[in-house]
Amino acid sequence: MGADELMEIANNDEDTSSSTKKSSNKSKKKKKDKSSKKKDKKRKHDEKSPKKSKKKKRKLLDQEQTQDVAAQDNQQQLLAAPTTKQHFPFEYQHILAPMVGASELAFRLLCRKYGATLSYTPMMSASEFVQEAATAKHGITNSNICEFQTIPQDRPLVCHFSANEPQDFARAAALVEPYCDAIDLNLGCPQRTAYLGHFGSYLLGKEDRQLIVDIIRAGTKAVSKPIFVKIRLLDTVEDTLELCHQLRDAGASLIAIHARYRASWERTAAGARDGPAMLDQVQKIKESMPDFPIVSNGNVITYDDVVNNQTLTGADGIMSAEGILNNPALYLPRYGDSDKDGERSIELPKLSPLLNNVEQNQSSGSTSDKAGRKLNKKLREIIAIEKKIAESGEDSINDDQRSKLQAKSEIQAKLLEIENSFKCNREPSQLPESDAAPQTTTVKLSDLAASGRNPLALAQEYVSLVKQYPMKIRSVVFHTRRMCKDFFEKYQLMEECIACTSVEEVDAVLSKCAKYVANPKSFHYDQEKAARDKESLENKRLEEGKRKRYEGRMIRKAKREGLSDLHHYLRMGAEVPSVETVKKLKKAPKEERLSVWKKNHSQHCMAHHLEEGGCKRDRSCAFIHGAATSKLIFVEDAEVAG
Repeated sequence: MGADELMEIANNDEDTSSSTKKSSNKSKKKKKDKSSKKKDKKRKHDEKSPKKSKKKKRKLLDQEQTQDVAAQDNQQQLLAAPTTKQHFPFEYQHILAPMVGASELAFRLLCRKYGATLSYTPMMSASEFVQEAATAKHGITNSNICEFQTIPQDRPLVCHFSANEPQDFARAAALVEPYCDAIDLNLGCPQRTAYLGHFGSYLLGKEDRQLIVDIIRAGTKAVSKPIFVKIRLLDTVEDTLELCHQLRDAGASLIAIHARYRASWERTAAGARDGPAMLDQVQKIKESMPDFPIVSNGNVITYDDVVNNQTLTGADGIMSAEGILNNPALYLPRYGDSDKDGERSIELPKLSPLLNNVEQNQSSGSTSDKAGRKLNKKLREIIAIEKKIAESGEDSINDDQRSKLQAKSEIQAKLLEIENSFKCNREPSQLPESDAAPQTTTVKLSDLAASGRNPLALAQEYVSLVKQYPMKIRSVVFHTRRMCKDFFEKYQLMEECIACTSVEEVDAVLSKCAKYVANPKSFHYDQEKAARDKESLENKRLEEGKRKRYEGRMIRKAKREGLSDLHHYLRMGAEVPSVETVKKLKKAPKEERLSVWKKNHSQHCMAHHLEEGGCKRDRSCAFIHGAATSKLIFVEDAEVAG
């Protein structure tokens, strides 16, 4: 092709392009003319009918305002409910944590009403649960086995177990499977009892890693419901991350992380409750496991903390213990803004009585029932012997006790046979009906918020639930004083509440408090009582310091003696004497007193408990001056198990 031909083609292209542009401009001009004509026509029409024009403008403004409000509401809803992938057929974004003696049925139902979407039972010992269930006369949920109670409205529910034997965990999981939505293994409890029993956070060391993997695998084989795990942080985030991957690979379906370090009896690092939770470590773990459910626990006192925790960590759910103890309506804002949407109806389930199941129909005098009780008694003896060996060594037991130890496997096998016979006799009609149509009642959001913001009203509602679903009085007292702490301190009712021995007495204290709140002038401040309360608090602080110093001395003593087990002396005599023991020993001969005290209570001051007038050394005494235990006393430090 020549140069002349190329020039001709180029000129033709330019002409074509020019003509296209001209036609396009003409088209645009026509459209513009039409548009201007329409606007002129509309303006003339509006001039003729100004009222209609104003109405349209007002309508447009109303629509814009409605859209703005809807956008704000959507933004609030995003804050109120963390948007996460749903891994289970139930909600698990706002969680009531497992708490020893505190997350019982009545309290769970109260927290559910005010926004909790998932609740954990208190920590239950898997081995004890299996033993007690084998001879339960009135069913698992009605026999108060390890204080386990539930009803159909108590869902979704996670049954929370401590265990250090795969078989025990698997059997306990199978027993509770019909009554819950998941089973949880406690690997977070930092308490002394967990150390002595070798469970909870004391299983998180490398030496027990295979054991906890085996426990989880046994649980996943025994049940179809998901297996959850609750842990604490290890020494480094890399160690914790490795642990989480191992738990997931073993079959765990969810991991809840209390973002504080596990306890250290040597106290070389931060304690189990010291300082703020390290949520940045939870964030790193979630980032490395984006498709696996991670729950964050720690630093949650208010609902703003819930939102901030989820925003920072990216966790799939948020768990609260301390915050929800003080305020059971912690999660209430997830329902929405009560000031704007107060008329909105909230559906709440109608509560039913405690569940009945097949064991209720078992004859209390049956052969299997009697055999089970005898076998359980023998098993308890064996467990006591094993505990003695752990504390004092093999040489501390006799030949008869050694022969009893050899029969452990045989006894466990027989108990398993009895348990299986119970399962075989269970009829489908006697299992809980999870598919039955739930009965509900409705309440206005404004009314729910009004009671949820009133600690006294929450406490009274809790006591009402306890009357329907009975619980130990020490737990009732504990919850009541936590909810009403400010009121009780202001009106000097704290000691009166702690001294209560029945639900009726607690109710009376709340009524008295309500009277003072309604009429503050009817209350008269007692200076002497205030001084006594202050002295009691100071003594409590001194005893805590004394315990820490005692533990340090015992560890140093073990080091001096070259013991490989630095905690040897911490286990000896750790048992706190009960009120009943103190009464009995006061009447016993001197030799018996010394023998019992040295064996069981040597960490505690004998003179403080048994001598008239108490210990003469008082604050300078090297031994612990704590109060004797009672079924009515709730141990504050044991409130959160995981």
